Amino acid sequence: MLRLIPAGLHRLAYRLAHAVRIRYWQATGARLNGVAVVATDLNDQLLLIRLSYGSGGWNLPTGGLKRGEDIEVAARRELEEETGCKANSLALIGVQDDILHGAQNTVHVFKARVSGQPKGDMREVIEARFFPMHSLPEPLTKSTRRRLELYREHSQQR
Repeated sequence: MLRLIPAGLHRLAYRLAHAVRIRYWQATGARLNGVAVVATDLNDQLLLIRLSYGSGGWNLPTGGLKRGEDIEVAARRELEEETGCKANSLALIGVQDDILHGAQNTVHVFKARVSGQPKGDMREVIEARFFPMHSLPEPLTKSTRRRLELYREHSQQR
């Protein structure tokens, strides 16, 4: 895809937009609905990303729901947009509520088995990689840790 804005300028725009979005959420007490995907490959390695904005920690692929969008469709879309990987299987494992920068945030957490090699777009996502579950990178974000706890609990119940 042809990009008209250089990658460095695009990353700066993401950081500025994120700062504005946080202030808006804090001012309005917004209610957010989103998805997160705990994605693994055939070797049970975990797919993590690092964003060009925010804390710099490692995250699961996540994102907001578009108006009227089905949660499963949103999870597949966010996974593919952020990593280039497609979900071969996808299952809802739980819903988590938390406060994100002053906004009430409801996140539908999915597990997925994926195919393809992850690749960040070097704009929003600066790194996307698989990691063995026993050797995850640091720092993991707090929300990623919570979602991985849910994943582990769900896996133990099966």
